[in-house]
Amino acid sequence: MKKIITVLSGAGISAESGLSTFRDSGGLWEGYDVMEVASIQGWHRNKKLVLEFYNKRRSQLENVNPNKAHLLIAELEKHFIVNVITQNVDDLHERAGSKNITHLHGKLTEARSSLNESLIYEIGYKEINIGDKAEDGSQLRPNVVWFGEAVPKMQDAVKLISDSDIVIVIGTSMVVYPAAALIDYAPYDSHKFIIDPSKPELWKDYKNLEFLEMKASVGMEHLYSRLLSDFT
Repeated sequence: MKKIITVLSGAGISAESGLSTFRDSGGLWEGYDVMEVASIQGWHRNKKLVLEFYNKRRSQLENVNPNKAHLLIAELEKHFIVNVITQNVDDLHERAGSKNITHLHGKLTEARSSLNESLIYEIGYKEINIGDKAEDGSQLRPNVVWFGEAVPKMQDAVKLISDSDIVIVIGTSMVVYPAAALIDYAPYDSHKFIIDPSKPELWKDYKNLEFLEMKASVGMEHLYSRLLSDFT
């Protein structure tokens, strides 16, 4: 029987494809104050600014590609049951070929109603502008989860983690809650691999835990062959 791998990915994996991360620049994201463009309060204050910011991010996303880490995670599906839980709003896991992806924080390539979170529209890399409306008449907004909003996919992610034989955490410092708590739901005897250039102390008490203090792509290259030799 194939083992179940759950991958929890964060900004570090997408950074290697050229996508910016705000935590590396003191709360600024490409020159924007993150709380002005990635919070529900910022949306209510200045919708035009928020839409401009996400239009730029969507345009940037169109011009980057999945990297080796994304591609190797997708390749694992040939040998394992693989679920990807990503904190990223980009579509790089999809474009790399992964099939089972849970986006904790939404998707940059989707828009939704400002009033009804179930009214979602696939927009690809197109802009959203003031005056673009959902079918309920409300202003369209990015289908992303901002600071100050609930994370609707959290319970789905908890279920996936709790059913895993192997958990891979890649490209995330795991300091933003509630996502940071997900590792606590991994089965006690499951094998856990953390791929990150730094080594946060909070991981030291977990059983069957191994660190690969490397960037995402290098770490996945090391881990890929290990997984095939040890778990198939």
